[in-house]
Formats: sequence, C-alpha cells, structure tokens
Amino acid sequence: MAEVGARPEPARWSILTVCTANVCRSPLMELLLRERLDPARFEIASAGVMGWRDAPVDSMVRLELARLGLDGSEFRSRPLHPAHVKAADVVLTATKEHRASVLELDPGALRKTFTLLELAALVEDRTADSLPELVADAARRRSTAPSLLDVPDPFRRAPEVHRSTADLIDDATERLARTFATLG
Repeated sequence: MAEVGARPEPARWSILTVCTANVCRSPLMELLLRERLDPARFEIASAGVMGWRDAPVDSMVRLELARLGLDGSEFRSRPLHPAHVKAADVVLTATKEHRASVLELDPGALRKTFTLLELAALVEDRTADSLPELVADAARRRSTAPSLLDVPDPFRRAPEVHRSTADLIDDATERLARTFATLG
C-alpha cells in the first residue's frame, strides 16, 4: 500500500541531461542512456543552460558516438527551460555549475538534480527497491559523494579530451542504466 502523500511511480521515468550548449556532454548522456534503458520505462531528453536551438552534436562528439556504436545525426540541441526541469523525474548535469543553473530555474528540483558522476557514485551501494526511493536515498546521501563530480567540457579541444570525456560519460551511464534497470 502506498503511503499517504507519496508520489506514485510514473509509468515512464523522465530523465533530463544538462550541459552548457547541449552539443557535447548532455547529448552523449542522453543518447547513451536511450540506448541502454527500456523506452517503455524511460524517457530521456537533454538541454543546455546556454543551449543553442537546433544545432547538431559537435563533430568530434559525433565521432565518439560512432566509436561507441551510436548515430547522433538526428540529434538537435535545445535551450533549457523551467518546464523541462519540472517535467523531469531526475536531472543529470555535466557539472556542479550546471546543477546550480538548474536550481536557479527551479529551486524545488534539488532532491532530483545531481551531476552525472555524483549520482553514478551514489547508486553504487544502493538499498532502494524503486526509482523514487533510489533518488530520495541519493539526495539524502549527497554529502558522501566523491569530490570530483564534473565531466570536463571537450568543446573545441583535442580529440584526446573528447575521447576521455566520452569514456567517462560512457562508464557513468552504464553504471546508472544497470542500476535503473534492476529497480521496480
């Protein structure tokens, strides 16, 4: 029986990924999560705090997506709006600065907004049995996350930076997807 006032688990879990322009890191997060999570249970989108409208992914990111077996040719960027944050069940940002920008738009989103690396670390030793419990538990234990929480920005940087950023995002989204898939 659900407790009074408890939020029912949504039919589809909405995940929003956020970075600066929505052409490098958040598209990588979005597309990797889309590939790894059941679309019947998860809806994944992305946006940028200074997002461009309808820009394709960065050409270097497209190469990294191809290396990871994905096609980013259909992706188009969008700027972040408060409605995107309100509609999301979880918001994953590339950096702490992006997390702060999300919270400026919607201070009430604190308990559902994490950096990608922060949430990936916090779910490692989870005890939750559902996605809402997982997010609530992670929010309670936020102070126990590692101090290095930011995914470096590869925009207009060397191919090696794009590769290491893509690998970091690949690893974190793999860990999150594996955990999310096991929850009811």
